[in-house]
Amino acid sequence: MKKYIDSGQKDTRSGFGDGLTELGKTNENVVALCADLTGSLKMDDFKKNHPDRFFQVGIAEANMMGMAAGLTIGGKIPFTGTFANFSTGRVYDQIRQSIAYSGKNVKICASHAGLTLGEDGATHQILEDIGLMKMLPGMTVINPCDYNQTKAATIAIADYEGPVYLRFGRPKVPNFTPEDQVFQIGKAVHLQEGTDVTIIATGHLVWKALQAAENLHNAGISAEVINIHTIKPLDNTAILDSVKKTKCVVTAEEHNYLGGLGESVARLLTTHYPVPQEFVATNDTFGESGTPDELMEKYGLNESAIENAVHKVIARKK
Repeated sequence: MKKYIDSGQKDTRSGFGDGLTELGKTNENVVALCADLTGSLKMDDFKKNHPDRFFQVGIAEANMMGMAAGLTIGGKIPFTGTFANFSTGRVYDQIRQSIAYSGKNVKICASHAGLTLGEDGATHQILEDIGLMKMLPGMTVINPCDYNQTKAATIAIADYEGPVYLRFGRPKVPNFTPEDQVFQIGKAVHLQEGTDVTIIATGHLVWKALQAAENLHNAGISAEVINIHTIKPLDNTAILDSVKKTKCVVTAEEHNYLGGLGESVARLLTTHYPVPQEFVATNDTFGESGTPDELMEKYGLNESAIENAVHKVIARKK
């Protein structure tokens, strides 16, 4: 079984900030807009080095999306930055009308997603954003798993023509993917080969899936682990090839099971290759205040929840 090493815990929002810093040096068309959260989004370095390409719009997220759409007309590549709740729910109309409908080349970069925002509670957490964004025609939805992958994704989307939703988080999490990785939009990453069950995970749940796979291996269960960093477009081939081998699947995400990665996988399998599926996700609920670890435990978003889902789905397969 392949072992993955945590090279040091880092927050994925810093991966975004460092990726944006690198883009500032290499792509003069990249501009950044922030809604009064420059420090939280780790955009300070870009602002310091490129003040003429940084726009602090204040607590005016709807205006920020309109400005970003306008900047694309002049050939700029705008990266907007605020919390995921404010990047989607607060400005859905502006994204739909001004960015998605007209296919504007805006990169919507959203930090503090999911439950792991923590103590700020349900009003600042969002567990519906992937669903909101993936339903918009032409919108690409990316949810990387660690610092290195977030940095690579940030750099990669600058070269992609079209609107992108890039989702990342606040807490420090294990950093285990290669530092020199080439991020391919829409291309899943096989992390572990297995024969008994396919575990498809995204974001912070990818590391939890690897931990679960190791525990399952010790219990005699061979789990294949796939990192789906791009939820739209979904890597249909990678998923189908794996599931045709294992005959069952568990999906894991820090998001509502309604509208998230698991639902996209279920649609694919129902259409092409129906097999038993279990969902590790929040169960149609808002979050609450607490530490990230406490919340992930309470809402069943950890390795033990994945292991339980694996045992359940294998029993259904039999």
